[in-house]
Amino acid sequence: MISLLKKWRSCLCLALVLASSAGALAQGHPEIATLGPTTADSRIAAALHQVSAERIRANIEKLVSFGTRSTISAQAPASIAAGRGIGAAREWIKSEFERYSKDCGGCLEVKTDSFTEPAADRIPQPTVITNVYAVLKGTDAENAKRIVLVTGHYDSRNSDTFNVKDDAPGANDDGSGTAVSLECARVLSKLKFPATIIFLTVAGEEQGLNGSLHFAKMAKAESWNLEAVLNNDIVGGDKNAGQDHAVVRVFSEGLPAAATEQEIRRIRGLGGENDSGSRQLARYIADVGRAYDAGVKPVLVFRLDRYLRGGDHSSFNQQGFTAVRFTEFREDFHHQHQNVRTENGIEYGDLPKFVDFEYVAHVARLNAATLASLASAPAPPANVHLLTKDLENDSTLTWEASPGGRASGYEILWRATTSPEWEHVQKYGNVLRATLNLSKDNVIFAVRAVGADGHRSLPVVPLPER
Repeated sequence: MISLLKKWRSCLCLALVLASSAGALAQGHPEIATLGPTTADSRIAAALHQVSAERIRANIEKLVSFGTRSTISAQAPASIAAGRGIGAAREWIKSEFERYSKDCGGCLEVKTDSFTEPAADRIPQPTVITNVYAVLKGTDAENAKRIVLVTGHYDSRNSDTFNVKDDAPGANDDGSGTAVSLECARVLSKLKFPATIIFLTVAGEEQGLNGSLHFAKMAKAESWNLEAVLNNDIVGGDKNAGQDHAVVRVFSEGLPAAATEQEIRRIRGLGGENDSGSRQLARYIADVGRAYDAGVKPVLVFRLDRYLRGGDHSSFNQQGFTAVRFTEFREDFHHQHQNVRTENGIEYGDLPKFVDFEYVAHVARLNAATLASLASAPAPPANVHLLTKDLENDSTLTWEASPGGRASGYEILWRATTSPEWEHVQKYGNVLRATLNLSKDNVIFAVRAVGADGHRSLPVVPLPER
């Protein structure tokens, strides 16, 4: 009898709690929850199944067939006709983008960005460098101004940066990243998105990030609204004993390279060293990795790049853009920047036989899912602020509506200052101000826009407003 009475009281208490919660929600109070994975979009999930490891293999083997893709190798008509050198590789990449465009009824605008790089440490004489890219323009007039971009570098090198005579196959570095850009273009060009996606391949990386720097400067000079850059460099899943084919590293800068001294002082004062735009993009990729079965999980490395090394994403960071780098878990340095040879039983050279093409396909799926999610989402909210005029334990955030008119609501995220990823979410309708019973001293906040279809923008960390 006592046991039944206890059970009745427990059920009554639970009913009262649920009724109270329902009443609060009915009165317009927000829903608070532990942050869970984003729900997958069935259209994007279906597109990921179209990514082909066999096509990726064919593309990498074709890139290797040009012998060397050194930026300073031949690009005259004769060498292009002979199928050797960076000029021949450039023309083939362009023809692939054009073929994909033909397959989708001309949906891609295929373009080149050519310039002459003056003589420098790794460039013996003025050299023409050409970036090749394809633009999938957004279907919404206002949101088409927003751009997300995927890139890899198609140039290669061997042991000597100036050696254009010997082969420099570059299957992994960076035939793999180039193949990711190409395969994302082939698959995603079959779909339509409100925002614009650019599929880019750059040259000059091995000479000093020349191509990416020129492209990033062009984007800044032309005031592109470039929301996110995904750089894939060495994503071949080299078949060495220590490789982990279940994960891919995602590197992101902490203090923004383009931050002013005043901005750096503010970041330090607020404890925001772990909250650059690039870190938010890395966290977004981690969320995408939980939502979609890409076959590989992102491992976030909170560092600009590998220790004392660099890549093309940093060119975009320097111009103030949000950019990250994808790289396999464990590199084999016998297979990078080496002449093809065998010494003491060790095989050197960046050859296709060391590449795991299924792994590259997994990385391509993760990239494609991220691009498609961002291009489907509303723009991030504008002018996000945390009010600090009064000393109080509550925290009030304000923001302006997401530009482009695609947001149907907003979410406030927060996490402990020691946590690497967002932990909690509070959901709101179409409002521009909210107060939480949380101390701004103890957590990091951000606000993101949510579309009617559930797609979410990149989070924006608020600035203080006195």
